[in-house]
Amino acid sequence: MEPSGHPEQQHSTSARQSVRHPRRTMGALAATAALLPALLTASACGGPADAVADADRPVTLMTWAPADTGSADRPGMTALAQAIGRELNAGGGLAGHPVTILTCNEHNTADGAGACARQAVTAHAFAVVGSYSQYGSNFIPALEAAGIPYVGGYGLSTPEFSSPLSYPVNGGTPALIAGSGLQLVEAGCRTVTLIRPDTRAGDTLLGYLSGALKPADVGLIDLRAPEQSSDYAAIAARAIGEDRPGSCITSALGAEATSNLLDPYRRLGPRNTVLASVIGSFQQSVVDSTGGDSGPLGGAYATGWYPPESSHVWDALRAAVHGYGSSDTPIDVSDPGVQTTWVAYEVVRQAAARIGDGKPLTTKTLRNVLDDGEPIDTAGATPPLAWGTTSMLASADSPRLVNTSVTYQQVRGGRLTEPHPGFVDVRWVLAGGKPPA
Repeated sequence: MEPSGHPEQQHSTSARQSVRHPRRTMGALAATAALLPALLTASACGGPADAVADADRPVTLMTWAPADTGSADRPGMTALAQAIGRELNAGGGLAGHPVTILTCNEHNTADGAGACARQAVTAHAFAVVGSYSQYGSNFIPALEAAGIPYVGGYGLSTPEFSSPLSYPVNGGTPALIAGSGLQLVEAGCRTVTLIRPDTRAGDTLLGYLSGALKPADVGLIDLRAPEQSSDYAAIAARAIGEDRPGSCITSALGAEATSNLLDPYRRLGPRNTVLASVIGSFQQSVVDSTGGDSGPLGGAYATGWYPPESSHVWDALRAAVHGYGSSDTPIDVSDPGVQTTWVAYEVVRQAAARIGDGKPLTTKTLRNVLDDGEPIDTAGATPPLAWGTTSMLASADSPRLVNTSVTYQQVRGGRLTEPHPGFVDVRWVLAGGKPPA
Protein backbone atom coordinates (compact mmCIF):
# COMPACT_ATOMS: atom_id res chain seq x y z
CA MET A 1 0.00 0.00 0.00
CA GLU A 2 1.39 3.37 -1.00
CA PRO A 3 1.68 5.94 1.82
CA SER A 4 -0.36 8.45 -0.16
CA GLY A 5 -3.55 7.89 1.82
CA HIS A 6 -5.66 6.80 -1.15
CA PRO A 7 -8.92 5.12 -0.18
CA GLU A 8 -8.48 1.45 0.61
CA GLN A 9 -11.93 0.43 -0.57
CA GLN A 10 -15.02 2.11 -1.91
CA HIS A 11 -18.52 0.76 -1.50
CA SER A 12 -21.45 2.22 -3.41
CA THR A 13 -24.70 0.36 -3.55
CA SER A 14 -28.30 1.35 -3.92
CA ALA A 15 -29.79 -1.99 -2.95
CA ARG A 16 -33.03 -1.45 -1.06
CA GLN A 17 -33.88 -4.91 0.27
CA SER A 18 -36.19 -4.96 3.26
CA VAL A 19 -33.92 -6.21 6.04
CA ARG A 20 -34.76 -6.07 9.72
CA HIS A 21 -32.03 -4.46 11.79
CA PRO A 22 -31.89 -2.69 15.14
CA ARG A 23 -32.86 0.95 15.45
CA ARG A 24 -32.31 3.24 18.32
CA THR A 25 -34.82 5.67 19.70
CA MET A 26 -34.20 9.40 19.77
CA GLY A 27 -34.30 11.41 22.94
CA ALA A 28 -34.04 15.05 23.88
CA LEU A 29 -32.47 16.11 27.15
CA ALA A 30 -31.20 19.60 27.82
CA ALA A 31 -27.41 19.99 27.99
CA THR A 32 -25.80 22.46 30.36
CA ALA A 33 -22.32 23.96 30.20
CA ALA A 34 -20.44 27.25 29.96
CA LEU A 35 -21.09 29.63 27.09
CA LEU A 36 -18.35 30.19 24.53
CA PRO A 37 -20.30 31.55 21.55
CA ALA A 38 -17.44 33.53 20.09
CA LEU A 39 -15.59 30.35 19.27
CA LEU A 40 -18.44 29.05 17.14
CA THR A 41 -18.90 31.84 14.65
CA ALA A 42 -16.94 29.98 11.99
CA SER A 43 -19.37 27.05 12.08
CA ALA A 44 -21.68 28.73 9.60
CA CYS A 45 -19.03 28.77 6.91
CA GLY A 46 -19.58 26.90 3.67
CA GLY A 47 -16.99 25.62 1.28
CA PRO A 48 -16.34 24.19 -2.14
CA ALA A 49 -17.26 20.71 -0.94
CA ASP A 50 -20.77 21.77 0.19
CA ALA A 51 -22.13 18.90 -1.89
CA VAL A 52 -25.81 18.39 -2.60
CA ALA A 53 -27.15 14.85 -2.51
CA ASP A 54 -29.91 14.49 -5.14
CA ALA A 55 -32.39 11.66 -4.72
CA ASP A 56 -30.49 9.46 -7.20
CA ARG A 57 -27.02 10.56 -6.09
CA PRO A 58 -25.18 8.71 -3.29
CA VAL A 59 -24.18 10.47 -0.11
CA THR A 60 -20.46 9.98 0.45
CA LEU A 61 -19.19 9.35 3.97
CA MET A 62 -15.53 8.79 4.80
CA THR A 63 -13.71 7.04 7.63
CA TRP A 64 -9.95 6.79 8.03
CA ALA A 65 -7.60 5.00 10.41
CA PRO A 66 -4.05 3.63 10.34
CA ALA A 67 -3.40 0.14 8.97
CA ASP A 68 -0.24 -1.93 8.53
CA THR A 69 1.74 0.38 10.84
CA GLY A 70 1.96 -1.56 14.11
CA SER A 71 0.55 -0.56 17.47
CA ALA A 72 -1.54 2.36 16.17
CA ASP A 73 -3.53 0.22 13.72
CA ARG A 74 -7.33 0.47 13.96
CA PRO A 75 -8.58 -1.56 10.98
CA GLY A 76 -11.80 -2.39 12.81
CA MET A 77 -12.93 1.23 12.52
CA THR A 78 -12.85 1.30 8.72
CA ALA A 79 -14.24 -2.25 8.54
CA LEU A 80 -17.18 -1.20 10.71
CA ALA A 81 -17.80 1.87 8.53
CA GLN A 82 -18.13 -0.43 5.53
CA ALA A 83 -20.52 -2.69 7.45
CA ILE A 84 -22.63 0.31 8.47
CA GLY A 85 -22.77 1.42 4.84
CA ARG A 86 -24.17 -1.98 3.86
CA GLU A 87 -26.68 -1.82 6.70
CA LEU A 88 -27.82 1.67 5.72
CA ASN A 89 -28.28 0.76 2.07
CA ALA A 90 -30.12 -2.43 2.96
CA GLY A 91 -32.56 -0.30 4.94
CA GLY A 92 -33.12 2.41 2.33
CA GLY A 93 -29.97 4.51 2.68
CA LEU A 94 -29.30 7.67 4.67
CA ALA A 95 -32.53 9.67 4.89
CA GLY A 96 -33.58 7.92 1.68
CA HIS A 97 -30.33 8.48 -0.20
CA PRO A 98 -27.95 5.67 -1.20
CA VAL A 99 -24.65 5.73 0.67
CA THR A 100 -21.07 5.46 -0.53
CA ILE A 101 -18.49 4.63 2.16
CA LEU A 102 -14.89 5.62 1.50
CA THR A 103 -12.12 4.33 3.74
CA CYS A 104 -8.55 5.59 3.85
CA ASN A 105 -5.33 4.29 5.37
CA GLU A 106 -3.98 7.20 7.41
CA HIS A 107 -0.65 5.35 7.90
CA ASN A 108 -0.18 7.02 11.32
CA THR A 109 1.69 9.86 9.61
CA ALA A 110 1.06 13.56 9.13
CA ASP A 111 1.31 13.16 5.35
CA GLY A 112 -1.14 10.26 5.45
CA ALA A 113 -3.66 12.26 7.47
CA GLY A 114 -3.41 15.18 5.08
CA ALA A 115 -3.81 12.90 2.07
CA CYS A 116 -6.94 11.32 3.54
CA ALA A 117 -8.42 14.77 4.13
CA ARG A 118 -7.73 15.75 0.53
CA GLN A 119 -9.49 12.58 -0.61
CA ALA A 120 -12.53 13.61 1.43
CA VAL A 121 -12.53 17.04 -0.22
CA THR A 122 -12.12 15.58 -3.71
CA ALA A 123 -14.97 13.13 -3.09
CA HIS A 124 -17.27 15.92 -1.80
CA ALA A 125 -17.81 13.97 1.41
CA PHE A 126 -20.95 14.72 3.40
CA ALA A 127 -18.89 14.10 6.56
CA VAL A 128 -15.77 12.38 7.85
CA VAL A 129 -17.06 10.00 10.49
CA GLY A 130 -15.55 8.04 13.38
CA SER A 131 -11.92 8.29 12.32
CA TYR A 132 -8.56 7.89 14.09
CA SER A 133 -5.55 10.17 13.71
CA GLN A 134 -3.22 12.03 16.04
CA TYR A 135 -2.46 14.60 13.32
CA GLY A 136 -5.40 16.94 13.67
CA SER A 137 -3.38 19.99 12.65
CA ASN A 138 -2.68 18.26 9.32
CA PHE A 139 -6.25 17.32 8.37
CA ILE A 140 -8.59 19.74 10.16
CA PRO A 141 -7.63 22.84 8.07
CA ALA A 142 -8.46 21.04 4.80
CA LEU A 143 -11.84 19.95 6.13
CA GLU A 144 -12.56 23.44 7.47
CA ALA A 145 -11.75 25.05 4.12
CA ALA A 146 -14.17 22.68 2.40
CA GLY A 147 -16.85 22.95 5.09
CA ILE A 148 -16.82 19.20 5.80
CA PRO A 149 -17.88 18.20 9.35
CA TYR A 150 -15.56 15.87 11.31
CA VAL A 151 -17.94 13.78 13.40
CA GLY A 152 -16.69 11.59 16.22
CA GLY A 153 -12.94 11.39 15.82
CA TYR A 154 -11.06 9.30 18.37
CA GLY A 155 -9.99 12.42 20.28
CA LEU A 156 -6.20 12.33 19.99
CA SER A 157 -5.41 15.94 19.08
CA THR A 158 -6.26 19.42 20.29
CA PRO A 159 -7.85 20.60 17.00
CA GLU A 160 -10.53 17.92 17.40
CA PHE A 161 -11.70 19.78 20.51
CA SER A 162 -11.30 23.32 19.16
CA SER A 163 -12.32 23.35 15.49
CA PRO A 164 -15.88 24.63 14.94
CA LEU A 165 -16.35 21.90 12.33
CA SER A 166 -15.40 19.09 14.74
CA TYR A 167 -18.16 17.23 16.57
CA PRO A 168 -16.43 14.89 19.07
CA VAL A 169 -18.53 12.20 20.71
CA ASN A 170 -16.13 11.45 23.59
CA GLY A 171 -13.83 13.42 25.87
CA GLY A 172 -10.56 12.06 24.47
CA THR A 173 -7.62 11.15 26.67
CA PRO A 174 -8.11 14.18 28.97
CA ALA A 175 -11.48 12.88 30.17
CA LEU A 176 -10.11 9.35 30.60
CA ILE A 177 -7.11 10.35 32.72
CA ALA A 178 -9.19 12.74 34.83
CA GLY A 179 -11.72 9.96 35.35
CA SER A 180 -8.99 7.49 36.26
CA GLY A 181 -7.81 9.86 38.96
CA LEU A 182 -11.28 10.23 40.45
CA GLN A 183 -11.82 6.47 40.28
CA LEU A 184 -8.58 5.84 42.20
CA VAL A 185 -9.51 8.42 44.82
CA GLU A 186 -12.76 6.49 45.31
CA ALA A 187 -10.75 3.25 45.54
CA GLY A 188 -8.77 4.64 48.51
CA CYS A 189 -5.42 5.33 46.86
CA ARG A 190 -3.02 7.57 48.79
CA THR A 191 -0.40 7.92 46.05
CA VAL A 192 -0.82 7.48 42.29
CA THR A 193 2.04 6.90 39.89
CA LEU A 194 1.24 7.99 36.34
CA ILE A 195 3.07 6.03 33.65
CA ARG A 196 2.76 8.11 30.51
CA PRO A 197 4.62 8.83 27.27
CA ASP A 198 7.60 11.17 27.48
CA THR A 199 6.02 13.52 24.95
CA ARG A 200 4.31 16.90 24.88
CA ALA A 201 0.95 15.14 24.74
CA GLY A 202 1.98 13.15 27.79
CA ASP A 203 2.90 16.36 29.60
CA THR A 204 -0.68 17.62 29.34
CA LEU A 205 -2.03 14.50 31.07
CA LEU A 206 -0.20 15.38 34.26
CA GLY A 207 -2.30 18.49 34.81
CA TYR A 208 -5.62 16.68 34.38
CA LEU A 209 -4.64 13.88 36.76
CA SER A 210 -3.33 16.36 39.31
CA GLY A 211 -6.61 18.26 39.14
CA ALA A 212 -8.50 15.08 40.01
CA LEU A 213 -6.19 14.00 42.85
CA LYS A 214 -5.31 17.28 44.57
CA PRO A 215 -8.70 18.00 46.24
CA ALA A 216 -8.45 14.59 47.99
CA ASP A 217 -4.80 15.22 48.98
CA VAL A 218 -3.62 12.19 47.01
CA GLY A 219 0.04 12.27 46.02
CA LEU A 220 1.10 12.11 42.38
CA ILE A 221 4.31 10.65 40.96
CA ASP A 222 5.14 11.33 37.31
CA LEU A 223 6.89 8.44 35.56
CA ARG A 224 7.83 9.12 31.95
CA ALA A 225 8.20 6.17 29.61
CA PRO A 226 10.18 6.29 26.34
CA GLU A 227 7.65 6.11 23.51
CA GLN A 228 9.58 3.60 21.39
CA SER A 229 10.80 1.30 24.18
CA SER A 230 9.84 -2.37 24.30
CA ASP A 231 11.48 -3.07 27.69
CA TYR A 232 9.38 -1.80 30.57
CA ALA A 233 10.99 -3.85 33.35
CA ALA A 234 12.67 -0.82 34.96
CA ILE A 235 9.51 1.28 34.56
CA ALA A 236 7.38 -1.39 36.25
CA ALA A 237 9.85 -1.76 39.12
CA ARG A 238 9.98 2.00 39.73
CA ALA A 239 6.19 2.28 39.60
CA ILE A 240 5.68 -0.50 42.15
CA GLY A 241 8.46 0.82 44.41
CA GLU A 242 8.07 -0.52 47.95
CA ASP A 243 4.63 -1.95 47.14
CA ARG A 244 2.92 -0.24 50.05
CA PRO A 245 -0.83 -0.34 50.78
CA GLY A 246 -2.55 2.64 49.20
CA SER A 247 -0.05 2.76 46.34
CA CYS A 248 -1.68 2.84 42.91
CA ILE A 249 -0.54 2.98 39.31
CA THR A 250 -2.42 4.35 36.33
CA SER A 251 -1.00 4.12 32.84
CA ALA A 252 -1.87 6.17 29.79
CA LEU A 253 0.24 4.36 27.23
CA GLY A 254 -0.63 2.97 23.83
CA ALA A 255 -1.90 -0.58 23.49
CA GLU A 256 1.49 -2.07 22.53
CA ALA A 257 3.35 -0.22 25.28
CA THR A 258 0.75 -1.35 27.82
CA SER A 259 1.24 -4.96 26.76
CA ASN A 260 5.00 -4.51 27.18
CA LEU A 261 4.40 -3.12 30.68
CA LEU A 262 2.06 -5.90 31.82
CA ASP A 263 4.59 -8.72 31.46
CA PRO A 264 7.24 -7.35 33.87
CA TYR A 265 4.45 -6.17 36.19
CA ARG A 266 3.18 -9.75 36.33
CA ARG A 267 6.67 -11.12 37.00
CA LEU A 268 7.21 -8.68 39.88
CA GLY A 269 3.94 -9.82 41.43
CA PRO A 270 3.06 -6.86 43.67
CA ARG A 271 0.75 -7.68 46.60
CA ASN A 272 -0.50 -4.23 47.58
CA THR A 273 -0.15 -1.99 44.54
CA VAL A 274 -3.39 -1.32 42.67
CA LEU A 275 -3.22 -1.21 38.88
CA ALA A 276 -5.41 1.03 36.73
CA SER A 277 -5.45 2.23 33.15
CA VAL A 278 -7.72 3.72 30.52
CA ILE A 279 -9.77 1.83 27.97
CA GLY A 280 -7.78 1.89 24.75
CA SER A 281 -4.57 1.11 26.60
CA PHE A 282 -6.29 -2.20 27.29
CA GLN A 283 -9.73 -3.63 26.67
CA GLN A 284 -11.61 -6.91 27.14
CA SER A 285 -9.63 -8.73 24.46
CA VAL A 286 -6.40 -7.89 26.32
CA VAL A 287 -7.87 -9.10 29.62
CA ASP A 288 -8.68 -12.39 27.89
CA SER A 289 -5.24 -12.78 26.29
CA THR A 290 -3.36 -12.07 29.55
CA GLY A 291 -5.14 -14.65 31.70
CA GLY A 292 -8.26 -12.91 32.96
CA ASP A 293 -8.50 -12.76 36.74
CA SER A 294 -5.30 -14.81 37.15
CA GLY A 295 -3.32 -12.41 34.96
CA PRO A 296 -1.84 -8.98 35.71
CA LEU A 297 -5.17 -7.28 34.96
CA GLY A 298 -7.13 -9.26 37.52
CA GLY A 299 -8.94 -6.69 39.69
CA ALA A 300 -7.53 -3.77 37.67
CA TYR A 301 -9.51 -0.56 37.38
CA ALA A 302 -10.27 1.00 34.02
CA THR A 303 -11.83 4.24 32.90
CA GLY A 304 -13.73 4.32 29.61
CA TRP A 305 -15.83 6.63 27.50
CA TYR A 306 -18.61 4.10 27.12
CA PRO A 307 -20.23 1.18 28.97
CA PRO A 308 -18.28 -2.10 28.80
CA GLU A 309 -18.57 -4.36 25.78
CA SER A 310 -20.90 -6.71 27.69
CA SER A 311 -23.54 -3.95 28.00
CA HIS A 312 -26.80 -4.22 26.08
CA VAL A 313 -26.15 -0.76 24.62
CA TRP A 314 -23.87 -2.52 22.10
CA ASP A 315 -26.47 -5.08 20.95
CA ALA A 316 -27.17 -3.07 17.79
CA LEU A 317 -23.43 -2.78 17.08
CA ARG A 318 -23.03 -6.54 17.50
CA ALA A 319 -25.98 -7.12 15.16
CA ALA A 320 -24.48 -4.85 12.50
CA VAL A 321 -21.11 -6.61 12.74
CA HIS A 322 -22.77 -10.03 12.57
CA GLY A 323 -25.12 -9.15 9.75
CA TYR A 324 -23.03 -6.85 7.59
CA GLY A 325 -19.39 -7.30 8.58
CA SER A 326 -16.83 -8.97 6.36
CA SER A 327 -14.67 -11.94 7.29
CA ASP A 328 -11.69 -10.16 5.70
CA THR A 329 -11.18 -7.86 8.70
CA PRO A 330 -12.33 -8.90 12.19
CA ILE A 331 -14.17 -6.20 14.14
CA ASP A 332 -13.52 -6.19 17.90
CA VAL A 333 -16.66 -4.81 19.52
CA SER A 334 -14.69 -4.09 22.72
CA ASP A 335 -12.33 -1.74 20.84
CA PRO A 336 -13.13 1.88 21.84
CA GLY A 337 -12.26 2.96 18.30
CA VAL A 338 -14.94 0.65 16.92
CA GLN A 339 -17.40 1.90 19.53
CA THR A 340 -16.57 5.52 18.69
CA THR A 341 -17.18 4.85 15.00
CA TRP A 342 -20.54 3.28 15.81
CA VAL A 343 -21.62 6.26 17.93
CA ALA A 344 -20.42 8.73 15.28
CA TYR A 345 -22.40 7.06 12.50
CA GLU A 346 -25.46 7.02 14.74
CA VAL A 347 -25.06 10.79 15.17
CA VAL A 348 -24.88 11.28 11.39
CA ARG A 349 -27.85 8.97 10.82
CA GLN A 350 -30.06 10.86 13.24
CA ALA A 351 -28.86 14.28 12.10
CA ALA A 352 -29.59 13.41 8.46
CA ALA A 353 -33.10 12.33 9.43
CA ARG A 354 -33.64 15.71 11.12
CA ILE A 355 -32.75 17.66 7.99
CA GLY A 356 -36.21 16.77 6.80
CA ASP A 357 -38.04 16.15 3.55
CA GLY A 358 -37.52 18.67 0.81
CA LYS A 359 -34.16 19.85 2.13
CA PRO A 360 -30.95 18.68 0.46
CA LEU A 361 -28.37 16.68 2.36
CA THR A 362 -25.38 19.01 2.26
CA THR A 363 -22.45 19.65 4.54
CA LYS A 364 -24.10 22.94 5.48
CA THR A 365 -27.50 21.46 6.37
CA LEU A 366 -25.73 18.77 8.39
CA ARG A 367 -23.72 21.36 10.31
CA ASN A 368 -26.86 23.40 10.93
CA VAL A 369 -28.56 20.42 12.57
CA LEU A 370 -25.53 19.55 14.67
CA ASP A 371 -25.07 23.17 15.75
CA ASP A 372 -28.68 23.76 16.78
CA GLY A 373 -28.13 22.36 20.28
CA GLU A 374 -30.85 19.70 20.09
CA PRO A 375 -29.41 16.59 21.81
CA ILE A 376 -28.95 13.32 19.94
CA ASP A 377 -29.70 10.15 21.86
CA THR A 378 -27.17 7.32 21.43
CA ALA A 379 -29.26 4.69 23.25
CA GLY A 380 -27.08 4.76 26.36
CA ALA A 381 -23.65 4.54 24.71
CA THR A 382 -23.10 8.16 25.80
CA PRO A 383 -25.17 10.81 27.50
CA PRO A 384 -27.28 12.71 24.92
CA LEU A 385 -24.87 14.61 22.68
CA ALA A 386 -25.20 18.25 21.65
CA TRP A 387 -22.80 20.82 20.26
CA GLY A 388 -24.73 24.03 20.85
CA THR A 389 -23.20 26.93 22.74
CA THR A 390 -24.60 25.82 26.10
CA SER A 391 -22.85 22.45 25.78
CA MET A 392 -19.36 23.84 25.27
CA LEU A 393 -16.62 23.31 27.85
CA ALA A 394 -15.35 26.44 29.62
CA SER A 395 -11.89 26.01 28.14
CA ALA A 396 -10.08 28.14 25.59
CA ASP A 397 -8.14 25.08 24.39
CA SER A 398 -10.95 22.50 24.19
CA PRO A 399 -14.35 24.19 23.92
CA ARG A 400 -15.71 21.43 21.67
CA LEU A 401 -15.17 18.81 24.38
CA VAL A 402 -18.90 18.54 25.05
CA ASN A 403 -19.03 14.97 26.38
CA THR A 404 -17.21 15.16 29.70
CA SER A 405 -18.58 11.87 31.05
CA VAL A 406 -16.71 8.62 31.64
CA THR A 407 -17.51 5.17 32.97
CA TYR A 408 -15.82 3.35 35.84
CA GLN A 409 -14.96 -0.26 35.11
CA GLN A 410 -13.09 -3.05 36.89
CA VAL A 411 -11.92 -6.54 35.93
CA ARG A 412 -13.99 -8.99 37.95
CA GLY A 413 -14.38 -12.66 37.12
CA GLY A 414 -12.22 -12.09 34.06
CA ARG A 415 -14.64 -9.53 32.61
CA LEU A 416 -14.68 -5.75 32.51
CA THR A 417 -17.69 -4.82 34.60
CA GLU A 418 -19.23 -1.61 35.94
CA PRO A 419 -19.00 -1.50 39.75
CA HIS A 420 -21.26 1.56 39.63
CA PRO A 421 -23.23 1.60 36.35
CA GLY A 422 -23.77 4.96 34.75
CA PHE A 423 -21.72 7.96 33.75
CA VAL A 424 -19.42 10.09 35.91
CA ASP A 425 -19.09 13.72 34.83
CA VAL A 426 -15.49 15.01 35.05
CA ARG A 427 -16.27 18.44 33.64
CA TRP A 428 -15.08 20.25 36.76
CA VAL A 429 -11.63 18.65 36.44
CA LEU A 430 -11.31 19.46 32.74
CA ALA A 431 -12.39 23.05 33.35
CA GLY A 432 -9.84 23.47 36.17
CA GLY A 433 -12.50 23.95 38.80
CA LYS A 434 -13.38 22.52 42.20
CA PRO A 435 -15.35 19.34 42.93
CA PRO A 436 -19.11 19.87 43.29
CA ALA A 437 -20.34 20.24 46.84
